[in-house]
Amino acid sequence: MSGTWINLVLDITICISLLIGTFFIISGSLGILRFPDVYTRLHAATKASTLGVAGVMIGAFLFLYIEHDIVSGKLLLGIFFVLLTAPVSGHMISRAAYRSGVPLWEKSVKDDYADALEKEKQNETNA
Repeated sequence: MSGTWINLVLDITICISLLIGTFFIISGSLGILRFPDVYTRLHAATKASTLGVAGVMIGAFLFLYIEHDIVSGKLLLGIFFVLLTAPVSGHMISRAAYRSGVPLWEKSVKDDYADALEKEKQNETNA
């Protein structure tokens, strides 16, 4: 009897992981369509790829491990590299967009990166 409860809990865990991943992918897709500028759209795309794809891959890994006793190294590497590369690539793309002059949304309240660039320029001139 206890085996059925454990299997039920594990199946629910797999389903929750897949649903959370799917939620992030769908909401990130909507964010790409609805957000006003490149920076907020990039933020939505990065969150969707990081959390959404990782959630789906974690669900797939758990399913293979629990149901078929398979430890998928490819899924583990995929999870690791998605969690490592997606935020870094999103940051670098947004930094390149900012430095190439892509404007912020007109209703943006604060631009912290402009202050950081100004301090960097002052440090370069003083050195």
